[in-house]
This record gives sequence, C-alpha cells and structure tokens, in this order.
Amino acid sequence: MIDKTAAGTPVEFPTVIGADAVFKGELHFEKGVRVDGRIEGKVATKGHLAVSQGGHLQADVDAGSIIVEGEVKGNLVASDRVELRKSARLKGDVTASKLLVAEGAAFVGHCSIGPDAQKAPVAPPTNRIAEALPRK
Repeated sequence: MIDKTAAGTPVEFPTVIGADAVFKGELHFEKGVRVDGRIEGKVATKGHLAVSQGGHLQADVDAGSIIVEGEVKGNLVASDRVELRKSARLKGDVTASKLLVAEGAAFVGHCSIGPDAQKAPVAPPTNRIAEALPRK
C-alpha cells in the first residue's frame, strides 16, 4: 500500500492492521504500517505509521513519521513529522521536527516542534486554569 504525505512524498505501508483486527501490546516494525483497526499499547519504529479514518490507536508512539486520519489517544514522538489530516482526532502530546495540522483536525495536548524538540526535556502538564484561580 502506498500513500502520500501532505508534501506529496510517497510513503510505503507494506503492513496493514485490518479493520477487524485488535492488537494489544508492543508493536515494533521496520518500514511502515497502516492501522485500519485498533491498537492498544505501544508502537515503535524508525519507519512510517498511518492511522486511517477508521483506525483507533490507544498507544504511545515513537516513529520516523506519523500520519493520522483516525482517532489517537496517546503521545506521539516522530523524528521527522506528524501530520494530522482533516478527520484526525488526537488526544495526547506531540514531539516532532515538523507538525502539519489540516483544517478540521482536532488536537488536545501539548506540542514541542522543531529540530531541537526531542532534545528538550518535557515538563509535566499543569492545570494552568486551576492555578490562576484564587484559592478560597
């Protein structure tokens, strides 16, 4: 299976997790995988990960690049780019060299973007609204 990034670069996905598949645990792979089904756990690769419109990911991901069209709950770390297409729903933090967000995509979380993003320590999330309210 071959897809393209927003920049038009072809990306190969030799492995597909089918729409009727549920995978729980740690998934490691070399090239690329497209998720049409559901993954719960952890995903690690130097290659490409794509979550299709019908795909669901409840996992932390460390990948070369990530394309999201479906639903993801978890933190995404990419050495190259994270691309959130218009149907994407992401709840988690993003660390990547590049972040592309299409109009219509939903993203709830924090992001660290740029060439030095992965080198910077990640501070734990805070509840800034609660901290700003006066205490009784």
